[in-house]
Amino acid sequence: MKKFKITILLLTILSIISCDDFLDLKPISEETSGNGYETGSQIEAALVGVYESFQSAEYYVWDNILFSDVRADNAYAGGDNPEIFSIDKLEVTPTNSRLFKNWSNLYNAIAKANLVIDNVDGINDPLLSNERKQQIKGEAYFLRAYHYFTLVKLWGGVPLITNYSTSAEPSAVNVPRASVEEVYAKIIEDLLLSSDLLPDTYSDASITKARATAGAANALLAKVYAQKPNPDYQKVLQHILLVESSNANYTLINYDNLFDGNNYNNAESIIEVQYLGGNEGNYGPQLLLPPSLSGDSWRKFVTPSHNLIDAFDEQADNVRKNASIKFESVQWVDEYWGNTTGSSIPFSYKWKIAGGFASSNRQYLLRLGDIILLKAEALNELEQLEPAATEVNRIRSRVNLPDLTPSQKSSKTVLRETILKERRLELFQEGHRWDDLVRYNLAVSTMSNLVEIDLRTGNPVNYNMTQAKILLPIPQQERDRNPALTQNPL
Repeated sequence: MKKFKITILLLTILSIISCDDFLDLKPISEETSGNGYETGSQIEAALVGVYESFQSAEYYVWDNILFSDVRADNAYAGGDNPEIFSIDKLEVTPTNSRLFKNWSNLYNAIAKANLVIDNVDGINDPLLSNERKQQIKGEAYFLRAYHYFTLVKLWGGVPLITNYSTSAEPSAVNVPRASVEEVYAKIIEDLLLSSDLLPDTYSDASITKARATAGAANALLAKVYAQKPNPDYQKVLQHILLVESSNANYTLINYDNLFDGNNYNNAESIIEVQYLGGNEGNYGPQLLLPPSLSGDSWRKFVTPSHNLIDAFDEQADNVRKNASIKFESVQWVDEYWGNTTGSSIPFSYKWKIAGGFASSNRQYLLRLGDIILLKAEALNELEQLEPAATEVNRIRSRVNLPDLTPSQKSSKTVLRETILKERRLELFQEGHRWDDLVRYNLAVSTMSNLVEIDLRTGNPVNYNMTQAKILLPIPQQERDRNPALTQNPL
């Protein structure tokens, strides 16, 4: 399938499912929409619009996988898109259109959250209780924090826009970048407010897993305290303990059931994107799944790497490997797997239903397996090695792997490496690998030492990884709109 056909199809899909309106006269970081919120139903509809960004923003549909798994050592680009090849090869430039699209989508989502936060207290509707007002505010704080966490991990310091504004004055729209520390401080402030305002559960599981809860806020706080420049692992543990004691009763489930498409809103899920299929469908699976499942024959994206397959095989981790990866022979040439037609190559397989670009397959925004391994990381960093190993063993036992050996937990340094390996196998195709490598300060060494052979030449790929490449370039199109924005080192 030709690249331009894919592009046209995706644009058509996005035009159908997206209710985002982008304004060309102002920087995207100042996007706003809508006026006049007077009733409870209006503010509830505005809040639904904030959640809708998880379905319409391309970053959350599948670019999170590109910028985490493909940019790291988990997958090759696949497909035929030069901009995705550049992500794979760590050659992303400020004019890569995916940067501006992601930046735009994320700031549009933040603008919608700001609109809710700024308007909800002013609504005098007897049908909207004060309790529900506070919940709405808590949900919006969580969503704003989630998007800023995404932004700061991708770009470092970014403009902090925390109020609804329609002003086009330069002083209002040419907002400079806040520091990384300032962005993290705001994220934490929002999440702490959110955790106080939100319930553990709503009226039924489908709502509890679809909306922000106190458990979701505490789980995200744990991830934020671990990821920020100076991690606070005591705070990580504190918030994970609140997740574990939540009345939502989060528990691990069978690993296969996490991704079989039949167990949505399950006990392990903390919050997930609520794709339904059809008009509320996920187009990502069609881009990744093999011909036998997608029903088409063009080259697919996000091809699992030799290095990843080797990592699964090293642990004899057949449960997670088979749940995450499917091998199939294809009629195109893949430069890493055989380099001839008819070669058997791996496909990313955590989504299993293509659905003709309208799949019901979902993504977990937060799930307990991730949080348990984060707990192990925090315990290890706090010199509690045996309790840390116990948490890792919880994850391993459910996929029929033995407990860690003495050599796998012999020291803090060794156990840290063991936990990172476990996270890689547990969380492939869920958008975590790059963040993990950055948090462990291993992004440069991992990508510099990675040996992947391009079979067209027989030579290893040179990723030319540097410290500067940890962050993405600020999109040039947004810098043209906002001259106050400085560029990241290139």
